[in-house]
Amino acid sequence: MKKLSLMLALFLLPVVVYGADPSAERSHWSLELKGGMFYPDIENWKNYYGSDKTSHYAAALAYKLFRQLEVGIEGGYIRDKGQGLAPGHGTTAGSVTYELFPLEAFILLRGVFSERQWLVPYAGGGWTRMYYQEKIEFQDTIKGYTDGYHGRAGIQLLLDGLDQDAANSFYLEYGVHHTYLFFEAQYTRAMIEDLSGQSINLGGTSYLAGLLFEF
Repeated sequence: MKKLSLMLALFLLPVVVYGADPSAERSHWSLELKGGMFYPDIENWKNYYGSDKTSHYAAALAYKLFRQLEVGIEGGYIRDKGQGLAPGHGTTAGSVTYELFPLEAFILLRGVFSERQWLVPYAGGGWTRMYYQEKIEFQDTIKGYTDGYHGRAGIQLLLDGLDQDAANSFYLEYGVHHTYLFFEAQYTRAMIEDLSGQSINLGGTSYLAGLLFEF
């Protein structure tokens, strides 16, 4: 009986080890959490808000059509606060709070050819809907949206090898196959016209960093 139990345990051991290995199965989804700086294309932004950049936070969820190609959606939040002339409508204002809510649908190509590849470049782009809102002191809030497009490119670094035991536990408990640190540049173009008929790009360039989870 002991010999039979030992043989059964030895037979099942490879199955258990295989099931606990994140690289043994193909991941189907990726989740990104990221933040960084947004550099608006609006001229003289620094005059309005005291700096030529502001914060940009975003999250993205994508489905892998196959290992190298995925389609997804991303939602972001950009905000700044300043004084003076509010860009977009050409009137003098007091305190101005400017907010952007970019919603993006994208296709992304990742240069990954091995589950243990530690450096992965990627690039992609797609459609953008830019929701905007200006809260102006003692005046009506201006809000709306416009459509445009964006492109993105970056590099991701595999973190699993830093602590393989933790990576395996993360897989067993949450189904996360791989965790990456990534750095990304993103450009958005979404045009509107102000009251004078001048075209303004509500987009700009973002430099972001974050964590990518594949599951």
